[in-house]
Amino acid sequence: MHGTHHVVIADSQYLVVETLRNMILEEAGFSLTGITRSKSELLNLLSAHPNTLLITDIATIDYSSIDDLKTIKGLYPLIKVLVLTNVVSKSEFLWLSKIGIRNVVYKNVDKDELWSAIQSTLKGKKSYSDEILDLYLDLGESKFVTEESKTLTTSEIEIVRMIANGLTTKEIAFKRNISNHTVSTHRKNIFKKIGVTNASELIIHAIKAGWIDNIEYYI
Repeated sequence: MHGTHHVVIADSQYLVVETLRNMILEEAGFSLTGITRSKSELLNLLSAHPNTLLITDIATIDYSSIDDLKTIKGLYPLIKVLVLTNVVSKSEFLWLSKIGIRNVVYKNVDKDELWSAIQSTLKGKKSYSDEILDLYLDLGESKFVTEESKTLTTSEIEIVRMIANGLTTKEIAFKRNISNHTVSTHRKNIFKKIGVTNASELIIHAIKAGWIDNIEYYI
């Protein structure tokens, strides 16, 4: 690889961002273009630097859905995307693959694995954490179909559980190390996906779906 590789980090988890920032700054041939915690700031950065490596977490930025990454790839065809995440569901994995993102690693990878994933992304080669490869191998061809839009992501289900446990938006944001705005966006998307208008309806739906234990909610 020749020239300088420009990198944009889109994540709101402090320790992850600092680790990535230090790695990029210390590596010859890499330039840190910017760090952002919001989709709007990300779009501004990419408009000025369309040929860049985007390292992002789909759960900690206020993306409306994974489709936002599809839109970004459409707007900036030269961009290369590495998804760095704590967890990815089968539906998220399938959709990322469908929109052409085949570089997904967990945040618990070591430095060498992370650099390998970055290099693979820049070369246009696939890179997945071992756990994600297991998920991939577990999927038969008959399962390679996107789930209905009403299906919640792993991150959204976790937020549902927190709402059911009575946590406020601020408390959820603190626990997940994301912004209040991101939590509010998730909450709005959750309500819209499953067709509820308040927390009580959400809890009833969550019990029926098996996301939470109904025993706790009997009075």
